Amino acid sequence: MKTNIALIGFMGTGKTAVGQDLAEKLDKKFIELDPLIEQKAGKTIPEIFSQDGEIAFRELEIEVTKEVAEGKNQVIACGGGVVLNKINIDRLRKESLIVYLTASPKIILERTSNDAEERPLLKAANPSLTIQELLRFRKPFYERAADIKINTSKLDIDAVVEQIIMKIKDNEGFNS
Repeated sequence: MKTNIALIGFMGTGKTAVGQDLAEKLDKKFIELDPLIEQKAGKTIPEIFSQDGEIAFRELEIEVTKEVAEGKNQVIACGGGVVLNKINIDRLRKESLIVYLTASPKIILERTSNDAEERPLLKAANPSLTIQELLRFRKPFYERAADIKINTSKLDIDAVVEQIIMKIKDNEGFNS
């Protein structure tokens, strides 16, 4: 029986905020992968990207995902690109129900526009176009990985959490 919930989706779809609330409501431990990656690297994600490159970041992401995926009774907020390496999803799937949070490109831009410094992939001349291109590329990866899909564009955190709880109760392979 799976006891974890892994939240996947593009940046700005609500994985952290929803994950914290969901973990509290379900009495599970909340884990966010990005701070664990920073801890392991001894530097921030923007520093990893600028000093070591995206490939080095993805390698750290694989290591951290492996460590976290083996735990139980967790809500895991994954980085937006965790789906790019199938090994991450295979590892998460063993103990986790995978919930894909989506949002429209416009909403994502609104939610992330103030934190471009923390989001290396948005340091672009046209962040709106970058978001659209990345979403187009990543969407099939998210879709393939997802057990449950929820659009957060017009929902507040509580409404998203309620939808997740309702949908996981319908899932026979999950033990809340």
